[in-house]
Amino acid sequence: MSDFRQQRSRALMLSKRACVFYLERVRVMLKDDRIVYLTDNLQPMEHFYNIPEKNMAFLLLGKGSSLTDAAARRLAESNVMVGFCGSGGSPLFSSLDLTFLAPQSEYRPTEYMQTWMRAWLEDDARLLMAKVLLSERVSITEKAWKKNINLIQHGISLDPIAMTRFLQDIDLANNQTELLAAEGRWAKSLYKQLASGLNFEFSREEGKGSHESLRDIANSYLDHGNYIAYGYASVTLNGMGISFALPILHGKTRRGGLVFDIADLVKDAFVMPQAFISAKNGHNQKEFRMQLIESCQDQDVLDYMFNFISELCNKIK
Repeated sequence: MSDFRQQRSRALMLSKRACVFYLERVRVMLKDDRIVYLTDNLQPMEHFYNIPEKNMAFLLLGKGSSLTDAAARRLAESNVMVGFCGSGGSPLFSSLDLTFLAPQSEYRPTEYMQTWMRAWLEDDARLLMAKVLLSERVSITEKAWKKNINLIQHGISLDPIAMTRFLQDIDLANNQTELLAAEGRWAKSLYKQLASGLNFEFSREEGKGSHESLRDIANSYLDHGNYIAYGYASVTLNGMGISFALPILHGKTRRGGLVFDIADLVKDAFVMPQAFISAKNGHNQKEFRMQLIESCQDQDVLDYMFNFISELCNKIK
């Protein structure tokens, strides 16, 4: 291989990667030293499509999909997270780690994991981390909603009373249970603002899978979008060498709890508004997914998550 080709094939930094793929009913394989997928279109000539794994953050494989061992090895070498999921991006299944199949490389930074572990073992430090996380969640949501053209057109904005109360509850909380209760009230206020502004009734029902009403479609898109957020969080934590099993707020009985915590940074800001808007505008799953991924790319979500965790580790050293 020439020096020029070696230089071209160098993988991008994880925080700068732009590509996120959801594929279903495909066979992903290694062909001519490239990652490609083959669709079952019943045509006499096979058509292969390239997957730019050097610039890919994570890959979701839906129903009817398969992955060869050679392709899995190449994706791992390129630090690509892989998740097997149901139709439409949820629910998510895997065998090696709860949330995604992580590349099994020993070459990860250790400083962040060591800092996180020391703080995680202390109740006061873990509570402080949870408060910083939730306060940042409010901040990024406020900024994102103010810049969201679709929300502005429908006159939708954050309820200042609910936001002030949530920030006060965060500050006064004495444990994670009180923080979770405050978070629940905050989520309900966001759902209320979006449903009222878009003029349809809504109540959160995870995993329902129905598309009979706008409420059902919005719930389905929330489930789908949340797994995309989990993908971004998984890439970040894996790249920084921090175990998924050290949550600061959610999932104390699940190995992937920290993924849920970090994903929450962008769920309120980007996933929730797009789910409601796509349901109202009659978007199909592909259109919703493309809109959400484009928003996350425009806002450099991966870069943001890497920077947030790095800054949080600096605060708790």
